[in-house]
Amino acid sequence: MNIRPFRDQDAPALARIFHAAVHDVAARHYRADQIAAWAPQVPDPARFVARGSDGRILLVAVDEDDVPLAYGDCELNGHIDHLFCRPDHAGTGLAAALYAALEAAALGRGIRSLHVEASEPARRFFTKQGFATDARNDFDLGGVAMHNFRMTKTIG
Repeated sequence: MNIRPFRDQDAPALARIFHAAVHDVAARHYRADQIAAWAPQVPDPARFVARGSDGRILLVAVDEDDVPLAYGDCELNGHIDHLFCRPDHAGTGLAAALYAALEAAALGRGIRSLHVEASEPARRFFTKQGFATDARNDFDLGGVAMHNFRMTKTIG
């Protein structure tokens, strides 16, 4: 496994990883209507190309053939918006390695505080990475009641 910066050609694979992670891993913790509201279809890869060019840190974990297995991003204000892993690699330590690289890259850019709105399964992951849960967020997504957790961590 290697962790490297995002390349535009990664976009279709990242879109599929996002959709698969929501429909497999997150589906163990959310109702079917919540999953459908969150990720009704594989997103347009152009969304990932835009993420890769807006100044945020966007890292991709790839296998020996340079096939994406996971990805994560950190905006310049310290917000981790996405950290998703292919379901067949969940629980293998891949996401933890990717997170460590993301945190190191954030430190390298002078970011000293990270925050995330973590889903139920991500909350457990981020707790293991040293994040504290600040609050539960209840919100509406396409007419469906959803929730996640605001979590923060000081780094450096």
